[in-house]
Amino acid sequence: MYENKNIVVFGVSGDASKYGHKIFKTLLAKGLHVFGVNPKGGEVLGQTLFVNLASLPVRPDVAIMVIPPAALPQAVSQCEQAGVKEIWFQPGAQSAQAYDQAVRAGMEAVESCFMADNGFW
Repeated sequence: MYENKNIVVFGVSGDASKYGHKIFKTLLAKGLHVFGVNPKGGEVLGQTLFVNLASLPVRPDVAIMVIPPAALPQAVSQCEQAGVKEIWFQPGAQSAQAYDQAVRAGMEAVESCFMADNGFW
C-alpha cells in the first residue's frame, strides 16, 4: 500500500532508542521511499536528514509525526504547503489543534501508530 509513496518521518534522530529513529530504520529496511526531517539536519543510517519539507527532493505523499505536540502546528503547515495527502500522528505526537488543522487543509489525518496499523511492527 505504501510501496510507491514518498513517506516523510518528522522527528528522526541518531538516538536509536527514539521512535523517530526506529520508524525510519524499519521503513528503510522495508525498501520504502522514506525521508527524515529534523530541524538540525545531519545524517542518520547513511541518509540525509532534511531541515524541513521544502528541502526534500520529492513531493511527499505521507507524513508521520514523531515530534512534540508543540511542534505539530508548524509541521502540519509544512505538510499543507508541500501537498501531503495523508498525515499520521503517532502516540505522544498528537494534539486536537494539529489534527483539526490537517483536516481543514484536506489531509487524511490519523491519530494512531502507523507501524502497527500497517503491519510493519
